[in-house]
Amino acid sequence: MKEYASDKIRNIAVLSHDGAGKTAVVESLLLACGAVPAVGVGKDNKHIMDFEPEEIKRNVTIQLGIAPCEWDGHKLNFLDTPGYSEFCGEVRAALRACDGILLVVSAETGIEMDTERAWDYGVELQLPRMIYINKMDVEHADFFGTLEKMRSVFGKSIMPLQIPIGEGADFRGIIDVCKMVAWEWDGNKINEIKVPPQYMAKAREVREMCMEAAAEGDDTLLEKYLNGDELTLDELRFGLRQGMLTGRVCPVMCGSAMKHIGTAELLNRLIRYMPDASQKVMMGTDKKTGEPVMVYPHKPFTGFVFKTLIDPFSGKLSYVRVFSGELKEGDKVLNVTQNKEEKIGKIFTLVGKEQIPVDKAGAGDIIVLPKLANAKTGDTFAAADFAVAYESIRFPHPLHTVALVPAKKGEEEKLTGALVKISEEDPTCQIEKNAEGHQIILRCMGDVHLDHILSKMERKYGVKAVQEDLYIPYRETIRAAVTAEGKHKKQSGGHGQFGHVFLEIGPATNGKPFEFVDAIFGGAVPRQYIPAVEKGVRETLEGGLLAGYPMINVKVTLKDGSYHPVDSSEMAFKTAAALALKKGVPDAKPVILEPIYNVDVVIPEEFMGDVMGDFSGRRGRILGMEHHRNRSGIIVVKAQVPLAEMTGYVTSLRSMTQGKGTFNMEFFDYEEAPQKITEQIIAAKAAAKD
Repeated sequence: MKEYASDKIRNIAVLSHDGAGKTAVVESLLLACGAVPAVGVGKDNKHIMDFEPEEIKRNVTIQLGIAPCEWDGHKLNFLDTPGYSEFCGEVRAALRACDGILLVVSAETGIEMDTERAWDYGVELQLPRMIYINKMDVEHADFFGTLEKMRSVFGKSIMPLQIPIGEGADFRGIIDVCKMVAWEWDGNKINEIKVPPQYMAKAREVREMCMEAAAEGDDTLLEKYLNGDELTLDELRFGLRQGMLTGRVCPVMCGSAMKHIGTAELLNRLIRYMPDASQKVMMGTDKKTGEPVMVYPHKPFTGFVFKTLIDPFSGKLSYVRVFSGELKEGDKVLNVTQNKEEKIGKIFTLVGKEQIPVDKAGAGDIIVLPKLANAKTGDTFAAADFAVAYESIRFPHPLHTVALVPAKKGEEEKLTGALVKISEEDPTCQIEKNAEGHQIILRCMGDVHLDHILSKMERKYGVKAVQEDLYIPYRETIRAAVTAEGKHKKQSGGHGQFGHVFLEIGPATNGKPFEFVDAIFGGAVPRQYIPAVEKGVRETLEGGLLAGYPMINVKVTLKDGSYHPVDSSEMAFKTAAALALKKGVPDAKPVILEPIYNVDVVIPEEFMGDVMGDFSGRRGRILGMEHHRNRSGIIVVKAQVPLAEMTGYVTSLRSMTQGKGTFNMEFFDYEEAPQKITEQIIAAKAAAKD
């Protein structure tokens, strides 16, 4: 593949709802360009882009794929992304590398949940958008119904540049409303024809819409249009492109990826309307001064790692978008993020899993760099004399939490190592070791994402994991004050052991988890033993006295005691303190505290009743509701819910809201658990000990 100047490169992320035919569209484009000799058909599991075993098994895209091709003197880098919402981290990665979005919509099912989410991504990141209405050949295809729905959801920016000739089984061609010509497909043969008379009125109506949209963004064109003059084809295209670049216009195309109808026309318009890579200006930060820096394509080399793949055999692959300068094999660059030098070995690009070597890469291109030991997703590479760092990718926060154990005993380290490697590939997969609960905790995006992680871990790293009940960090406390005596006296050969204390035990009043007060008068307990008393108290409270959970919000005052001049020791007083606590706490009205979380649920208004009812079943309390500040028809339900009741909430919320609900949660406080719950917790702990 030859080298292209920045203005001849188009970097396009292809997004859609699962099932809209996004990967089929990408492969059809590759076929039209001659980048691949053949593509998969239907559900034959032979797609070029979906080659991972999990992708073949599910017949869906799971991981981001690069698909470069050449067309009419230009290079197009397509970034094929997953359509299923639980893999939206891959979409986020692709959007950092692209300059525009091609949104694929099914003519049969129209606007779906992830269609709206993809659109929102584009709006958020101010990326130009184009829509391709696919599957015009399937039963129940409805171009104008889909168009109307898109305009109602996305606004008047939706602008068709084409209309179909026929729909469903009758679909046989498309009409270009800008040129007012049509193409008709007859088998593998494409014929340019005049606009059929029965479509002329509709074509002229849509063309008038395009002219109005094109004129709105340019004073000269607007004046000409208002004077009643016809815009030329070049003027029409110029105005539409300017409108697309500003987000005011979203061109709409149509066709059938499976039958390769409309593919060439789509390629032409992607080149014509999508921004070229030379227009990409990045904002970075000078690592030496901390000052912001505008990075233009002609500046020294900078690149950004937007995805990482780790293969047990071929090693690490770093997907890099070059934002400025040029990179060649053998170059030494600075990993600005980690302040480490990297030497560049081979450079290649990918079509599916096929590696295509390239000699060098210029500004605007997307490449893959193998075996960079220190590189991670979100890292910035730069020339040593141009140490500029780019902001990392804002990945969605995973909210589905599970505890994993290896299926085979003794493979804890192997399990942890595999999860670390997977989390390096997928930042929406996060792991931690919970020291208190002695568990390996995995956070991910949902059940499907979890299943993929477990399958991948077993296949690539040979370790199988199973779930166990998630440890809930309950706490204990007391509601009353008592005084307790603790005496440790033991006689053996030689020195004995003697420690004797009186402790006042009660609820803390200063807001701290623990408070120790030394109130000894007259040396009843010598100074050197008082730290041992405090240590004994701390360790005993940490181990719990009701159900084995740490006891908090406790104030312990050392009031009195006695000692032996020979037999007393730090260990004896530490033991005496523990004995006093164990004796006194049962009389101090001990209770179990459960962690309570603030939960904000973002949902369409029609699901409000279901969500609020569900919270009631989870022992939650509703704090209020408010309208979303940016999205009409969307509300935010605010609640406080025990953490123990939030297990599996990601899945439940998706089910209740048809996949349209999202939420976030953060720790609020500990509150006393109901008596029934307390009894269950104590019983469970007792059973675990047996």
